[in-house]
Formats: sequence, C-alpha cells, structure tokens
Amino acid sequence: MAKKKNAKAEEEKEKKETVEAENNATETVSKEEYDKLKAEFDVQKDQFLRMAAEYDNFRKRTEKEKLAAFDNALATTVEAFLPVADSFTLALTSSDGASDEFMKGLEMINKQLENAFAKLNVEQFGNRGEPFDPQLHDAVSRVDDDELEEDYIASVYQKGYKVGDKIIRHAMVIISN
Repeated sequence: MAKKKNAKAEEEKEKKETVEAENNATETVSKEEYDKLKAEFDVQKDQFLRMAAEYDNFRKRTEKEKLAAFDNALATTVEAFLPVADSFTLALTSSDGASDEFMKGLEMINKQLENAFAKLNVEQFGNRGEPFDPQLHDAVSRVDDDELEEDYIASVYQKGYKVGDKIIRHAMVIISN
C-alpha cells in the first residue's frame, strides 16, 4: 500500500511539474516576431482564399461546359430531324385533292413532331411579319410588299430552329423593301 501512495504522490508531483513547465514555456512574443508571424499568416490566408475562389470558378465553368455539351448534342440530333419536319410542312401545304383521312394523319404526325421539339425546348422562328434579324435569318431576296415595312419578313422558304440561344438552323426568308 505504501507503494501505491508513493506512486500517486509521484504522479501528482509530475503533473504539477508539467503544469509549471507549460506556464514557464509560454513566453511573450516580441512585436517584430508578431508582425512577422501575422504577415506569414496573411499570406497563407490569401493563398487559401485564392485557391477556394479558383476551385469555385472551376466548378462553375465545368457546369457551363457540361450544359453546353448537352445543348450541342441536342442541336446535332434535332438538326438530323429537320428535313423530316420540312417534309411534313411541305406535304401539308401542297396536298390539294388528298383525302381528309390522309390529311388528318399528316397533321397528327406533324403535331407529334412539334410536341417532341417543344419537350426538347426547340423553338421555331422566322414567320411572315417578323422583323428581319441577320443573326437569325438568311435573306434570300427582297420583294416589294405594300403590307409590310422595310426589312420585315415577307415570305419564308425554310423555318429556323434554335435551342435556347444556340441557333440550329437559320431561317431562309424573303424580306420586304
């Protein structure tokens, strides 16, 4: 039992010595050392903030690139279906003398194609009476039209299509003088 008391006494003595040593170890730092450490800290903090900002910019840029890649793939796919859409439009406009059932079938297929484009956010543009925009429309020729002001679409050869801001195909139009 005497050994246990001695062991406890020694442990307490060691704890006291450790606490005293820690108290003595905390020295005051000179103003020069403090300024040096503060400057070093500020440099490290600045580097960390810059790296965090670079990572955030990288994350945003890759998200935009991912969306742009999707839009490009969608535009390429839709572009392959545009001749089909043009053919249905042409069939609807030039089917004089066709039976009503045949016309109804063409209209239903054309409506399904338009609905599919709408689900994919594909917009059609280039209608008669719209103002001419060289970024959206390709002017094939000019014509005198008393009903329209100058530089408005008088007739449409081929509709234009776009997804968001990406033009899939420019509209081919005749504009008024």
